[in-house]
Amino acid sequence: MTKEREPAISLALYHLFKWSVVNPMLHTYFRGRIYGAENVPRVGPLLVVSNHASDFDPPIVSNCVRRPVAFMAKRELFEIPVFATLIRWYGAYPVNRQGGARSAIRAAIASLESGWATGVFLQGTRTKDGRITSPKLGAAMIASKTQAPLLPVSLWGTEKVIVKGKKLPQITPITVRIGHPIAPPTSGNRDQLNAVTEHCAEVINAMHDLGR
Repeated sequence: MTKEREPAISLALYHLFKWSVVNPMLHTYFRGRIYGAENVPRVGPLLVVSNHASDFDPPIVSNCVRRPVAFMAKRELFEIPVFATLIRWYGAYPVNRQGGARSAIRAAIASLESGWATGVFLQGTRTKDGRITSPKLGAAMIASKTQAPLLPVSLWGTEKVIVKGKKLPQITPITVRIGHPIAPPTSGNRDQLNAVTEHCAEVINAMHDLGR
């Protein structure tokens, strides 16, 4: 049975980390702008799909949608005492990198059924300019199995946060745009999966093209 919200302790930890670290850093250091936060469903399963250009993206996405967003993390991180408990509370869920796409999809579905909004990077990996050029079907497959709506999110400017040869994150403006929820595919038919995936990519890239 799918839960409506994430565990209470995770919600408390989310707000603690958001208001003490992520939100102040986003709005001061990165001069963050957020558009469309009112489009986010407050409860229920939600699949947050976005572009990806930086390791800073997961906490920024979670901060801006105003509810915790669970992202996958490599299984090895869950072998570190104390740290493993903290990242579980914050929503991270372990994925075996040798398990391939099926393992990741199963883990994301379990996260959604536990009441979490769950994040998936539509291209599956970082891109140099933040644009999505080769979207993967994973998010649409997860949505078809859970019937969770997909929430498109565009991150603009995060590709400039980490510069090779620099020890500290760079002071650079970041803009986050959140679109309207997109209905999940009604079946696992490949044509439907492709159509929803392409639609998500088009919406995210269109928001990204708006720039600052």
